[in-house]
Amino acid sequence: MVRSAVPPSASVPAASPGGQARAGRTTQVAIVALPPVSMSGVGPIVDALSLANEIDGRALYRWQMCSWNGRPVPLAGGAQWPADCAFGDAVSCDWLIVVTERYQQFADYRLFLASLARVGQRTPLVTGIHHGIWWLAMAGQLQGYRVAANWETYQQFAEQFERTIVTQHIYEIDRGRATCAGGQATLDFMLAMVGRDHGPELAERIADALGASTLRSGDERQRIPFVTAPGERHPRLNDALLLMEANIEDPLTTDEIANLVGVSRRQLERLFRQYLGAMPSKYYLGLRLAKARSQLQRTSKSVVQISLACGFSSAAHFSNAYRERFGVTPREDRRNWIERQHGGAAAAEPRAGALVEPPEVR
Repeated sequence: MVRSAVPPSASVPAASPGGQARAGRTTQVAIVALPPVSMSGVGPIVDALSLANEIDGRALYRWQMCSWNGRPVPLAGGAQWPADCAFGDAVSCDWLIVVTERYQQFADYRLFLASLARVGQRTPLVTGIHHGIWWLAMAGQLQGYRVAANWETYQQFAEQFERTIVTQHIYEIDRGRATCAGGQATLDFMLAMVGRDHGPELAERIADALGASTLRSGDERQRIPFVTAPGERHPRLNDALLLMEANIEDPLTTDEIANLVGVSRRQLERLFRQYLGAMPSKYYLGLRLAKARSQLQRTSKSVVQISLACGFSSAAHFSNAYRERFGVTPREDRRNWIERQHGGAAAAEPRAGALVEPPEVR
């Protein structure tokens, strides 16, 4: 049973592979941008590298933009980013960055994965941003490493790639691998990388130039989206939600949660009603059922195994709660999903853009 909402972090920027040793020469960076991607996904990467050169007055970084086919990278909104080359075995760099905003297969993606595996093996620093981590994991580049997975697909990623150490931090830097949840965290991550290679003063000057008032460390957890509206995030509620997320298999009682976050049961219930419109126990049940549905769709575990993994005392109890929530039994839901998505064949690879369905608050 997990009783702490915040696990220890290993993502403190330390000397990078070749880090300070690289400071005396230009770091060669290959940015692989895969659709769908937006200017806000690619822009912070290029801005950080460009401003590092401009402010320092030296060519600290030289980068090339790679697409999977050598054609311009289509951006959200209809714009394009020119590509310098097609990504393949010939790409040589000190730092490889793969960025995309959804795992989405394309023609010849297996050849791309094979090249990604070979290039990744010989590259000192390999990075996945947002759903770029899916491509790196598919290429076998993240086994045994800490991985910052975006909240959208955190559960699926953890279940699909069991040999990774998945966290909900905004970014992770673990030996020769670095991962970032994307979004606003991309700039935090890029400046952390520049700072550890060339000193925090340069990173701070870049942040000032970009109007970034506060830089977050990698061990900051991603915000839970349904409690992040401006002025509406209560720290005790957030702590309670993190505890629920961390204790799916062995659920805590409402009294235990209240005690752990330092409020009374009545105060906790009032917070849940005020911000989420549900009692803690009902919300917790929805979270566990969402986890169960994800496992039904993403794994080959039996219904009994899933019921136990999601904190249900029996398969019958699980089936009844599941039917009440989704209108079908777990077995019916799995069968319907397989027929709908794969024509009766179980999925062998992650579905493009699969999202964890958040628990419905009733």
